[in-house]
Amino acid sequence: MSDGYGLLKGKKGIIFGALDERSIAWRIALACKREGAEFVLSNAPIALRLGALNALSEETGAEIIPCDASSDEEMAELMDKVKEKFGGVDFILHAIGMSPNIRKEVDYKELNYSWYQKTLDISAISLHRVLKFADEKDVLNDEASVVALSYIGAQRIFRKYSDMNDAKALLESIARNFGYNLALKKGVRVNTVSQAPTRTSAGSGIDDFDGMYVFAEKIAPLGNPSADECADYCVTLFSDLTKKVTMQNLYHDGGFVTSGVSQELIDDITELYLKDKK
Repeated sequence: MSDGYGLLKGKKGIIFGALDERSIAWRIALACKREGAEFVLSNAPIALRLGALNALSEETGAEIIPCDASSDEEMAELMDKVKEKFGGVDFILHAIGMSPNIRKEVDYKELNYSWYQKTLDISAISLHRVLKFADEKDVLNDEASVVALSYIGAQRIFRKYSDMNDAKALLESIARNFGYNLALKKGVRVNTVSQAPTRTSAGSGIDDFDGMYVFAEKIAPLGNPSADECADYCVTLFSDLTKKVTMQNLYHDGGFVTSGVSQELIDDITELYLKDKK
């Protein structure tokens, strides 16, 4: 990360989803602090027990407000507390995602539908809930910025990403729909950032993640961006430099999405093919 440019000086925010120092949300929190922002941290109570959020709180001076993002009551209560603390916020990060089907290694064709609904509720509908209650409680300042973390699985099928492919597609649709309404009302912008495979605690829980990571690394001409590089990008979206960017799914993937295939990958595949033929 850079030494900082003061891009978020005086701004207030909410960061959902930081778990440990490897998580993208954690790195975004550090970048926001570096750029002069104040914010609160939030995650589900069970995640707070499993993670190390207290350390991030101490490092950034941010208050922790537990919240189950699948609960209307808890989300409304969180927004009330944020309203009381800051009056209003200038940015929100949504970095919430979880799939019981992936954790249990259930094939997509055999999804447990109860778990499937939980995947969609936690990983996508929670963004709608965040925006709904932030709007109702008048927490969003004029020209605030909301960023939700997504993945190219919303557009392309990565088999082991299972029902999270569906969840990310829904997440991006919610960002567009709510983004339109909030832009008209208060000039608020809502975007999703489609980050390349990143070595995080959540990513490591996906079967064959290493294969997905290497595949993207070999195709993207700039290579896979790190969590810290994603954090820097999100800072620009929270800043006043991007006031007219909204309802977009923004790829932060080193050029992967627009690359067909790299010569390196062709060479590797050809070598393996010829080796198998011998």
